[in-house]
Amino acid sequence: MSELNEEILQQAATQARGLAIDAIHACSSGHLGLPLGAAEIGAALFGHSLAVDPDDPDWINRDRFVLSAGHGSMFLYTWLHLLGYDLPMDEIRNFRVLHSKTPGHPEFGETPGVECTSGPLGQGVGNAVGMAISAKLAAATFNTEEHGIFDHHVVCLAGDGCLQEGVAAEAASLGGHLGLDNLIIIYDSNDVTLDAMADATQSESVTDRFAAYGFDVERIEDGHDLASLVSALDRARANDNGKPKFLEVKTVIGKGIPEVAGTAAGHGEGGAKFAAEARAGLGLPEETFYVSEEVRSYFSARKVQLAEQRSAWNQVYEAWRGANPDKAALLTGGLAGEVPADLMDRVQTFPEDAKLATRAAGSQIINDLAAALPLLVSGSADLHGSTKNYLKEKGDFSRENRAGRNLLFGIREHAMGAIVNGFGYYGIFRASGATFAVFSDYMRPSVRLAALAGLPVFHVWTHDSVAVGEDGPTHQPVEITSALRLIPNLDVVRPADPEETAAAFVAAIQRTDGPTGLILSRQGVPNLNEIPVADRRAGVLRGGYVARREQGELELIILASGSELSIALAAADELGDTVRVLSMPCMERFDRQDDAYKAEVLPRKCKNRLAVEAGVTDLWHKYVGTDGVIVGINRFGLSAPGGTVMSELGISVENVVKQAALAGLKT
Repeated sequence: MSELNEEILQQAATQARGLAIDAIHACSSGHLGLPLGAAEIGAALFGHSLAVDPDDPDWINRDRFVLSAGHGSMFLYTWLHLLGYDLPMDEIRNFRVLHSKTPGHPEFGETPGVECTSGPLGQGVGNAVGMAISAKLAAATFNTEEHGIFDHHVVCLAGDGCLQEGVAAEAASLGGHLGLDNLIIIYDSNDVTLDAMADATQSESVTDRFAAYGFDVERIEDGHDLASLVSALDRARANDNGKPKFLEVKTVIGKGIPEVAGTAAGHGEGGAKFAAEARAGLGLPEETFYVSEEVRSYFSARKVQLAEQRSAWNQVYEAWRGANPDKAALLTGGLAGEVPADLMDRVQTFPEDAKLATRAAGSQIINDLAAALPLLVSGSADLHGSTKNYLKEKGDFSRENRAGRNLLFGIREHAMGAIVNGFGYYGIFRASGATFAVFSDYMRPSVRLAALAGLPVFHVWTHDSVAVGEDGPTHQPVEITSALRLIPNLDVVRPADPEETAAAFVAAIQRTDGPTGLILSRQGVPNLNEIPVADRRAGVLRGGYVARREQGELELIILASGSELSIALAAADELGDTVRVLSMPCMERFDRQDDAYKAEVLPRKCKNRLAVEAGVTDLWHKYVGTDGVIVGINRFGLSAPGGTVMSELGISVENVVKQAALAGLKT
């Protein structure tokens, strides 16, 4: 780290305030409070503390900086620009302009140096915990006694709003328990939330709360004192005592605009109308988007220094790679998202007489995958015994075992989603989480962000329907599968039998441009041997396929997913040879197929269509049309044995046969 030049860094903080004022004033939209209030924090981080390489934003041993309070995006864009990332001044001028690299909230993949998509408050804290776990696991997997190539930190900037959100509390609690001493959370403590001063909604000591979680805590009384900030960051980085670090930094929100500074009005763009007066008060020239030559020169020199640090690391890396070719190949493959071309052949096939819950079949398949994929990581929200996704003989990640590949999240579904996303952002491991399908609602915001960011993660959601049985309607997810299908870029796969389940897991691993949710059954389902194994597996990869083809004239098409496919097939046997049955395990994959395939599987000429699924019905209309018949459940379930509930609510062979006449089948 460079010697502190407090004078020039203070100039940089002032000019960063000016850039934020100018950008937000230009578009009349944005959040001034954090960029102005935390300007000295930015100067300390980007001007002194963070070990990054602006010329290679993806350098594997960089410090990760997470702006959890993503509404303050101009804070991040300003400092990335000053440090020399590929974010020129024209992009700062184009803040919130269509197709710019400076969108309203930071978006992963859109802006060099942005480590995660943030804005929904608290998510970044969970992402940072996931990155910190990833870093510990990477060090345990790849470092050797001779060469350490992973030794970086994860730094997260969060505000009162982030720390009020439950996801942050869940993730921080786990981070403290796991002793993630490579994690630093900076609390921008300005006593303000959007509607009011923070004391209107909170009165606890946040610092004491984080101390109770197991963090080393420190309070910086003047968050605009650069020397104090730098000293605190240096201490946090140097202290490897087995505790994550929590720095409460007292700042003035909107500092630099006297009309709103220190008030709730300073949170948003309200201060932008005072731009001219504020710039004058800060001592800035009339020229907007101003950066002095002295500040430019400082950050240019800083960038050179960082390049020298990176060069020294490169020498260690090259020596490591030469001494550890197998580890190097594994790391290269992980970073590239490589998947063995024969992955489907590496998972078992099931006996013809198998009758397994798809969660039980999934247990066997995920362990086959764990053997084939050394970087596969799996976790559960305290439900491994029910979700069946535990990786046998792979160990639990803990303080004592940083190489464990099973993550014990505790009853923290929302944090699980955000932490798994952190693995996705980190980019080496393939991570998954698991809980009951009905509890996916607890983690839905994290799942949505994984889809938005295109993260290749997956989740195992079990106990998929009213067939859960005696646990009753609180645990019977009649609406959940359809609700998840509504999230763009999320593949939702509901397999029908063990072989479809095998393909569903392989599909989740093979996908590299977004997340996948696997919806698995509690109850046993038969292996559907009338369909060749290869057809079932290939059909899942395409999202939908013909499970039973009609003989002669086609009069009716029945579509089904999951455990209801066996019901559809049995009904078709009773209805006769003119009935085709489609398995539709993944609507999203099917919809991505070319028109020729979709027309071959679901021919337009046959208008008589019926769908069956033990859940709400509306989404099936896109396949059966407005006149089609859907056998489903548009109400909450019942407490009784699963088979009884299914029958009582019409999910039965008898009802499908009965409804076939309404769908247009001649009887």
